[in-house]
Amino acid sequence: MPLNIRSEEVNRLAEKVAALAKVSKTEAVRIALAHEVERLEGKPSLRERLRPIQDALEAYPRTGLKADKAFYDGLYEES
Repeated sequence: MPLNIRSEEVNRLAEKVAALAKVSKTEAVRIALAHEVERLEGKPSLRERLRPIQDALEAYPRTGLKADKAFYDGLYEES
């Protein structure tokens, strides 16, 4: 199925990649799309990226103490 690119910016980028890689525009688009698929498939999910942070927070012992609202509110009062 043919791909019809109507964006001048996309066309310009395809021409630039083609010139730099010394290939046709079609091959430049194929290469760019293949690289993007590799990048996206190798990218960890948000859950996977947050897991180390969650693990680090879970490592801190729980004190059982509650936050003192008056203390924290006092930090933002103007003198």
